[in-house]
Amino acid sequence: MDNKSERDFLSLLLPQGVLDYFTLLHFTQMDKEICLYLDEKNIIPEEYSKDKLISKGFFDEITVQDFPLRGKAVFLRIRRRRWLNLTTGQTVFRDWDMVAKGTRMTKEFASFLKVISRYTSGKQ
Repeated sequence: MDNKSERDFLSLLLPQGVLDYFTLLHFTQMDKEICLYLDEKNIIPEEYSKDKLISKGFFDEITVQDFPLRGKAVFLRIRRRRWLNLTTGQTVFRDWDMVAKGTRMTKEFASFLKVISRYTSGKQ
């Protein structure tokens, strides 16, 4: 399967818009559940486009339950990226509220953003 076909197929399984910001690394399948492992892409958040940022890894993984698939529970295991702002010396991360402003998105993707925004943390 080529990259476009793979992306088209994955877009049927994941909330709309997720593949714009996340890469599916792999998945696991057990008797009653499927886990999809997603890492946020290393795309500098728009609000920091004028600053010098370097990726500093990820926050702790969070788990979001998605719609069942073939009678199995589906869990998205998400790692959000963080960057060091060399201009200010602060750790920064994507502001999902900013992503939502002025965009057209499905209720499903808006709900997804709302859930992962709860895990915004300066603890790391």
